Amino acid sequence: MTLPTEAVILMAGEGSRLRGTNKTFLKPFVPVLGRPLISYVLDTLTHAGVKTLNFVVGYERKRMIAQVKQLMPPGLSACFIENRDWQKQNGISLLTAADRVAEPFLLTMSDHLFDHMIVDHLLDSFDPDFLNVAIDRKLNSIFDLDDAMKVRTQGERVTEIGKNLRHYDAIDIGLFICPREIFDYLARAKCLSSTKDCSLADGVRLMAGDEKVCAIDIGDGWWQDVDTPRMLQRAEKTIRAPATS
Repeated sequence: MTLPTEAVILMAGEGSRLRGTNKTFLKPFVPVLGRPLISYVLDTLTHAGVKTLNFVVGYERKRMIAQVKQLMPPGLSACFIENRDWQKQNGISLLTAADRVAEPFLLTMSDHLFDHMIVDHLLDSFDPDFLNVAIDRKLNSIFDLDDAMKVRTQGERVTEIGKNLRHYDAIDIGLFICPREIFDYLARAKCLSSTKDCSLADGVRLMAGDEKVCAIDIGDGWWQDVDTPRMLQRAEKTIRAPATS
């Protein structure tokens, strides 16, 4: 089985929920215990053996690119893909990478933190013929459950996804191993939209309808979305805990 050597990192949005009124703020570089948030993402992907990072940028793209270049670990190649429609949903951001990546590829966001065991487990467990979604079944441990992307599963398959699901048994943690087929489904989701917009979840939902989405449970692994000041505080508290325990 071919392991991913490329990753796509979505970072085109403005991060307004964390930014507030600070117009100079760039969300991927907010300090988390003194380090830029995105540096943790880079560490995770380096650990996973990724060699090429494809950053989808939009909001303040020139500043984003300049700051990413300063943080790039040795031996990794950085490519920057502009999403001119960055104010639309994240499915549009991923579509901009359709002609730039080989399969399979890792996909994540610039504001999600994971411990390394999650990525190791995903790489050991993924099926290259499916979209592989890392999920967390520890619902009682989710910091902001209302805001989380909810998933319903049947066995090892995802059957439904959405923030407003009434019945669900897991949370999508924002880490995927994707086949190129994901782009076909996102293009279909965009065409189905009256505004020519789509989210990543829209594409996943269509693939799930065709039974093409695998759910990979992260078990005891830790992750945190950093989308609000409270989530940032929670992330710092959790990361600090091992050193102080």
